[in-house]
Amino acid sequence: MLPDLKNLFSLFNADGTFIRGESFGSGHIHDTYRIWTSGPAKAGYILQRINTNVFRDVPNLQGNIEIVTGHIRNKLGAIPGTDITRQCLTLIKTRNGKTWHTDVNGDCWRVFLYIRDHKSYDTISNEAIAFEGGRAIGGFVAMLADLPAQSVVETIPNFHNAEKRIENFRKSLVTDVAGRAKSVIQETGELLKRAEEMKIIHHLGAENKIPLRITHNDTKINNVLLDHNDRALCVIDLDTVMPGYVHYDFGDAIRTAASTAAEDETDLSLVSVSLPLFAAWTQGFLGETRTILTPTEKEYLSFAPRLITYLQAMRFLTDYLDGDVYYKTRSPLHNLNRTRAQLKLLKSMEDNSLAMYNIVKQFGQI
Repeated sequence: MLPDLKNLFSLFNADGTFIRGESFGSGHIHDTYRIWTSGPAKAGYILQRINTNVFRDVPNLQGNIEIVTGHIRNKLGAIPGTDITRQCLTLIKTRNGKTWHTDVNGDCWRVFLYIRDHKSYDTISNEAIAFEGGRAIGGFVAMLADLPAQSVVETIPNFHNAEKRIENFRKSLVTDVAGRAKSVIQETGELLKRAEEMKIIHHLGAENKIPLRITHNDTKINNVLLDHNDRALCVIDLDTVMPGYVHYDFGDAIRTAASTAAEDETDLSLVSVSLPLFAAWTQGFLGETRTILTPTEKEYLSFAPRLITYLQAMRFLTDYLDGDVYYKTRSPLHNLNRTRAQLKLLKSMEDNSLAMYNIVKQFGQI
């Protein structure tokens, strides 16, 4: 049964008259509804119930989004011909001036203006879309480059912190609550033998050799909206925007954008990194960020996809050891299959590391 969408929507200072609401999208975190309206805002709105089990600090979550979108809107406003309502998320405030409403059950709700005339993809089928995806994420990073990282807070602490992820993995191996550790000795060995190498970005940051930036941290292609000509339009899903390193956004994007198979593919012969898609994404990304990234950031950019693929494999295997308590699974071996696919992708990236470095060198003008 749908919640009382009309009443909830009425609590926000939105234009237009409520016509109807319906479930929207395929996201697994929040409950999302599209609101259809008449009047000035015929495109309608997006109403979401925030998942407070994942995002427990709603004020800071919403504060981050308000800060980031405000900064981007100011930047876009100085560019002739931009359509700010389509190129940046628009938060709608409640009639009390807040960006969320807490109902009698303690559920938190928020509203965004619906971005009209857009399309999105779950996978990348050609180099043109890969280029636009890279251009969108690169533009997002570039527009926020002059906003201090300390302007926002962590919504999920240590999200891409390799040291913490490795520490948690070792703890899960020891506790072995699901009795599965002996069955994953090979996968465990593959992860642990790379552990020290994978801490390098964290160490570079700790030593102030790369700058802390405001990063998106969830840069899969379906968080990029395109127009009907498949040109980059807007980056959405800003819940994980927080302080981080540019390698997180680049690496996370390539892990999904340049993979030849799904992240849970069981036929590992199908899993590899696509160098043409990698090159296209990299060209789009560095076209926007080349002048704002430091030489050290660019030097380690081609390593970033290996880092994030490694961390994702470790997260899947940690959850498998813990009894599948975090990720939704469709079978008892789902998290293990995900782990194996990510490890195969990681190996392909390692085998192609020189080619990937040379692509970054070419487009980054290292």
